[in-house]
Amino acid sequence: MVILAIFYLFFPLIVIQMCLRFDPVNKIGAVFVCYVVGAAIGNSVGLPDGSPALQNTLSSASVAIALPLLLFSMDVKAWMKTAGKAILSMTGATIIIVAVAGLGSVIIAGQVEDSWKLAGLAISVYTGGTPNMAAIKTALNVDATTYIIMHTYDTLISLVYIIFCITIAQKLLNRFLPRFEKVKDVISGSQDGETEDIHSYQGILKASVIKRLAIAMILSFVILGTALGVSGLFPKAYSTAITILMITSLGIGASFITKVRQIEKTYQLGMYFILIFCLVVGSMANIKDLININWILLFYISFCIFGSVILHAIFCKIFKIDTDTFIITSISAICSPPFVPVVANALKNKQIILSGLTTGIIGYAIGNYLGISFAYIFKIMIG
Repeated sequence: MVILAIFYLFFPLIVIQMCLRFDPVNKIGAVFVCYVVGAAIGNSVGLPDGSPALQNTLSSASVAIALPLLLFSMDVKAWMKTAGKAILSMTGATIIIVAVAGLGSVIIAGQVEDSWKLAGLAISVYTGGTPNMAAIKTALNVDATTYIIMHTYDTLISLVYIIFCITIAQKLLNRFLPRFEKVKDVISGSQDGETEDIHSYQGILKASVIKRLAIAMILSFVILGTALGVSGLFPKAYSTAITILMITSLGIGASFITKVRQIEKTYQLGMYFILIFCLVVGSMANIKDLININWILLFYISFCIFGSVILHAIFCKIFKIDTDTFIITSISAICSPPFVPVVANALKNKQIILSGLTTGIIGYAIGNYLGISFAYIFKIMIG
């Protein structure tokens, strides 16, 4: 177990070095490499007993530590200039998933008992996230086996969508949607074009940089501890949403402190923890679960994800919403906020992180309400 933990924590160092030394690997991207290596390890090597607990802990902790570090260098004033489009995009995504999930439940109604419950699960998870889906399972009394299969298919298909977004989505969609226009940094007058480049890791091990990053890490842990303390005051079903909300709020607040904002390499350090997250999540994907396929549920999940993505892209085309905003709000809705920094880094656009996190938090807040209310509406419609 110790060896596995060491592998998760330090293998991204090797990936970064490979990207720096080999241009073909850099073009593939560190995020994608971590996902692929993680999946290969998880499905080809017998992981030790207790590894699921380690994986769950590391996947949650790595994102929680990374978010403040990523937010410390954010320029909120610049983000406000593009916030309107993000909210509009999220509104369109929400309306569309409700319609698509409802239509899908009608299509499979004759082959699946209580298909309206699937609509409730889909709406909750594709506006909010897994915590919302778990809450809807309890609220609608969904069969445990159905829930587990649906959650498994959602995880695997969502991973396919993430890989699409971090590889070819931006180039493909730039032909269809407007390009994102980056806003100049209010303080320095620069843009974020090079911030996400793999070469920005160079110099991170200098003594002067490490000293200041240590301060940033301490601040990140303080923010995490505060967020966990506050979330403990709320029901468990809402704890994840409250934790992310608090981390985001405190991280944004810290970015207004000039000395915090000017600490070098906080974004890169945050992305290192995101690479750990990608490696762990990749190793959690159990491809063997696809051997005995429930084709109806697989169709339904695929229909909800890809049907809503296509309609959402058309919506963004009509309202002239740019490619990067479409992708990040779509990822935030379908895959949940923890994946926002992963995709933003692949798109080389730090400015959209706040848009993804903000819309994701709103999704967490409304996911349960939408899932339950529309499930019963579709129950009446289906009869």
